[in-house]
Order: sequence, then C-alpha cells, then structure tokens
Amino acid sequence: MRLQLCFLCFGLLLVSSSLQCHGLLLPLTNTLSSLRPANDTATIHRLLRSSSLRSAARHRGRRHGTRRAPPPPPRHRQLSLPLAPGSDYTLSLSVGPPSTASSVSLFLDTGSDLVWFPCAPFTCMLCEGKATPGGNHSSPLPPPIDSRRISCASPLCSAAHSSAPTSDLCAAARCPLDAIETDSCASHACPPLYYAYGDGSLVANLRRGRVGLAASMAVENFTFACAHTALAEPVGVAGFGRGPLSLPAQLAPSLSGRFSYCLVAHSFRADRLIRSSPLILGRSTDAAAIGASETDFVYTPLLHNPKHPYFYSVALEAVSVGGKRIQAQPELGDVDRDGNGGMVVDSGTTFTMLPSDTFARVADEFARAMAAARFTRAEGAEAQTGLAPCYHYSPSDRAVPPVALHFRGNATVALPRRNYFMGFKSEEGRSVGCLMLMNVGGNNDDGEDGGGPAGTLGNFQQQGFEVVYDVDAGRVGFARRRCTDLWDTLSRR
Repeated sequence: MRLQLCFLCFGLLLVSSSLQCHGLLLPLTNTLSSLRPANDTATIHRLLRSSSLRSAARHRGRRHGTRRAPPPPPRHRQLSLPLAPGSDYTLSLSVGPPSTASSVSLFLDTGSDLVWFPCAPFTCMLCEGKATPGGNHSSPLPPPIDSRRISCASPLCSAAHSSAPTSDLCAAARCPLDAIETDSCASHACPPLYYAYGDGSLVANLRRGRVGLAASMAVENFTFACAHTALAEPVGVAGFGRGPLSLPAQLAPSLSGRFSYCLVAHSFRADRLIRSSPLILGRSTDAAAIGASETDFVYTPLLHNPKHPYFYSVALEAVSVGGKRIQAQPELGDVDRDGNGGMVVDSGTTFTMLPSDTFARVADEFARAMAAARFTRAEGAEAQTGLAPCYHYSPSDRAVPPVALHFRGNATVALPRRNYFMGFKSEEGRSVGCLMLMNVGGNNDDGEDGGGPAGTLGNFQQQGFEVVYDVDAGRVGFARRRCTDLWDTLSRR
C-alpha cells in the first residue's frame, strides 16, 4: 500500500511522505443538511422518533451479535422499516482511477469496521423512502474498473469472515480439494461476505482498488466491499472501527493511529448545519498545530473486547444528575471473555443507550429534580418521540439539572444542556423538552438478552466535543469545542 503523490496537511502539500504531517482534514456532512429547511413540529417529531427507533435497533443488534454470521432463521429476523435521516454524518470518497474517479458518500461509523458502497447491479429491500446523502438518488456505480476481487488466501478475507481459516474460505469459494490441500487456491476469489448491522444487512464482495480521500491523497490497493444486495441499507458505510478492514487501519501509519471529529450541534434542525463538521485523520498532539490545547482533553482507556475487537469500548462508572452521582451497573465498566459489557463509543448511533437499571435511576433522579423545580410532565411528547421523560419547558428556564458522564481514568464529561435535554414544540404548540438518553430495554422485557455491549455513547451526546480516538495510546478523549470555529481554523491552514 502506498500514498499516491503527497498528502494534504491543513491545506499544505507535502512533497515527501517522510515529513511530519499534522493530519488530514475532511468535512463531515449531516444528513439533515440534505433536507429542505422543514423545521416544523411534525418533521422534528418524526426525526426524533425515527432516530430513537434506529438507536435502539443498532444497540439491540449488537446485543444479539448480528455481525458476520449466517443470517438468522426468518422467524427471528427483525426487519427494520424505512427510517428518515436523523443524526447521521457522512464523508465523501472517490473510487476508481483518477481520470474516471467517481464520488461516493458514506456514513461515518466508528461502531463497525467495513468500508462498503452499493455496486451495480444493486437490489435493496425495505429501502423505499430512505434518503441518500446529499439527496443523491443516482444509480449505484459499477465496480471500479481498476479494482479486482481479493483472494480467499488473503488475511483480509479471513478478517472479513471472522477469522475463518483459509481452507474453509477456499472451500466456500469452490476450490478443488487438491488445491486446498496444497495451499494453491490463491487464484480463487474471496467468498461473498454477509454483514449485519442492528437495522439492516448486506451481501458484498471484497475488492481492492484506488480510493481517494482528498484532492491530493489516495490509497492504492485499498480493500473495500462492493454490495449488490442489501436489506434497509441503501447507502454505504465508512467503518472507522478498530479492525484491519476499517478506513483508518488501511491508511499510512502517520494517519492511522489517531483521528478525531467534532460534530456541529443541530437539534434536528437543518438550518443549524451551516458548516461542515471537521474530521481529522492523523490528528496531531501538537497544540500549536491544531489550534487548541491538548490539556483540554480528558481521556479514558479503551477496553479490549475479545469477541468484538473492532469496538471502541470504554468503562462508564457513573452518571451525575444535579448534585447526585449515580453509580453505573457493573457491566458498563468491564468486558468479559465473551465480549459482554462496556460502553461503545459510536458515531453511527444517535442517542446514548443505558442498561435498564442505570437508566431507571438516572431518569428517576432527573424526574425528581424536575418535579422539585415545578416542571410538569408532557406525556404526549413522550408518545410522539419515543423519548422519556418529557416536560413542558421554555428555553429560558434555567432549573434543568446538569448531567455529566464519569468514565474510568477520572474522565468527567459534563454535557451541555442541549446534548441531554432538547426543547421543541409539541403538537399542541406548547414548548416541551425531553431527556435525550434512552433505555436499552425500552418496553421489551428481553431487550438486554443476547450479550454484547452494555451501553452505547451516541453521537447526539458527542455534539460540541472534539472526540479523539487515540488507537496508538489505547484511549478515547473528549474536549469541549466550538466545532464551527475549529473547522474555520483548520480549513484556513
């Protein structure tokens, strides 16, 4: 793998890849920005409802382990209904040779490790009404002309198939037995891959070709997946997880070990998204280079997940509501040998998901503080949005209790109010606000069965923070930022 030409460092072209680079700046676009500025009550309710459903579906999919496995029997499959775009962030890549390269917009997802996009011919079931990034409804691209299927003997083929041995993959690729026994089946292509998310799935072929990230930076022999069939997944995904197939893992060492993003706050209003959210690959620790102090960050160590090593799992120790510190359930602080427990930091899930007991104690304390401040419940808003508890509330009210998350390593993340309590209009036209955290179990008694992560830190709670994934140091960091100012500063360099 090599970098073509040179790579971009905040607007400066470096003529040699041996020089130190402070990072590659890329813009992230929220899917809301592709909507017409319809900030009416019904639209916001619909977006809140769809985002809460999708957040729950993604987390429960992880609890039931629906990734890289044979499709479950039909009676157990949970089919998603098409959901409107909510709080999803996309980046654009170019694929194919420079003279005929095509642009694809992919969802940024730190909760998975596969980079894929639809390839013609493409069939997508249950995709009606699902908008694509930028409002682009063009036909899927054919497989890039410079790309080729990877061999079933490739380590990346094994990684894509959950480390299946080469002999099994060769058999699946219909290699003859003598070729398998003599280890000479490298000429056979890697078998199709089944990949499942919490709210959709796909079947794809692994290919290798040129992928460009910026005008002056491309990776040759990048491994991606061309999907020809999908369920409820009409748009591709750029997996940023810790696996070898992820986008960061396939970059040059100077860019792969550390990345960050800063998500511009939107409150589900398209008119709030007037600037891009900065994504920084190879994010520097040099304060002068980034325009902010490294000491602003609080860091929490990454937990190893033996079953799902691509997750960025961290330990949530407590949640503070007002002046009361609520201890988190023990499973949020550790990952066992079967991959159960911990909290996943996920850019692809909207709302933070907490296990039932922790959520109940947080919600009860929040309700107690709101009742003491004489806020009244808005049960109608709860039914409309899928969030709870909700209250009649005016943006001028100052008595909403503060909320903070406490992670291992003495890393306290005090959430801005808009990250955990968002105001909007009810159907009756009254001002209301809801707690923007969710219960893993929801209304289902079996919502926490199946193992997997105990909680998810969603992107709505990450808004207004620069979140740095420091893979080299084995940690995740958080620092309050004005993300629009950070974008402006870095894009001018």
